[in-house]
Amino acid sequence: MARGFFKNLMEKFTGKPVDWDELEETLIRSDLGVPMTVKIITALQKKENVTADDIAKVAREEIAKVLPMDPPPLRPLPTKPKVILMVGVNGAGKTTSTAKLAHLLRSRRHTVMLAAADTFRAAAIEQLEVWSERIGVEMVKGQYNADPAALCYDAYQSADRKNVEFLICDTAGRLHTKSNLMAELSKIRRILAKHDPDAPHEVWIVVDATTGSNALQQAREFHQAIGLTGVIVTKLDGSGKGGTVVAIAHELGLPCRFIGTGEKLEELEPFDRERFLEQLL
Repeated sequence: MARGFFKNLMEKFTGKPVDWDELEETLIRSDLGVPMTVKIITALQKKENVTADDIAKVAREEIAKVLPMDPPPLRPLPTKPKVILMVGVNGAGKTTSTAKLAHLLRSRRHTVMLAAADTFRAAAIEQLEVWSERIGVEMVKGQYNADPAALCYDAYQSADRKNVEFLICDTAGRLHTKSNLMAELSKIRRILAKHDPDAPHEVWIVVDATTGSNALQQAREFHQAIGLTGVIVTKLDGSGKGGTVVAIAHELGLPCRFIGTGEKLEELEPFDRERFLEQLL
């Protein structure tokens, strides 16, 4: 679902009878997901003499229904660190998104600590360390191949002792089909809960908008394994389709919390429902 999605819909179906198969294919190709596509078509088929204007209007209405008006603001807890666990597959932009989120929180005058819990790739630890130095936040790291759950445990202790407001744990990228790696995330949750029964307080999956329906499948598997609370969508800077945001919200009830629109530290924005819908016009 690229920019101008509704406009393209109108142009494609103006001046001719609606071809329902073509419309279905167009909506599915926009990464809206089959359930949302069916919902839009069912609503349209209740009307008589459906026009291109009707298609765009109904699509917008149905999409708007599933997107939260305002995702809850990201606020610290009164007396302990708020833990955000970043999860996802390799290559989605998880480590970069972790750094961008830390930068955003720092710009709002919050204290932040990073935990380099991707202990299986030395390059990931080094990458996060470079980001942490640029941003000016402390990072907790361990040895290569160290136990990521133990590292998160130690990081929480350090954050709590230093009265840090946000602890962001960057976990290893993993295929959602690898059950042993998914079980490791559950272990991190259990270990953190020894400090605080509610930790991690947020579990956000980072998905790449350019991967289309694959992003929805990833979200399904991670949600089942650990219980997600939100989504960060990267690469929405032109090539990515925003339909992923809609499909995940509709099928899993997970709000999009932030969107990444580029590589720079500043290019992470809180999700704005109205702006998102406007960009589809």
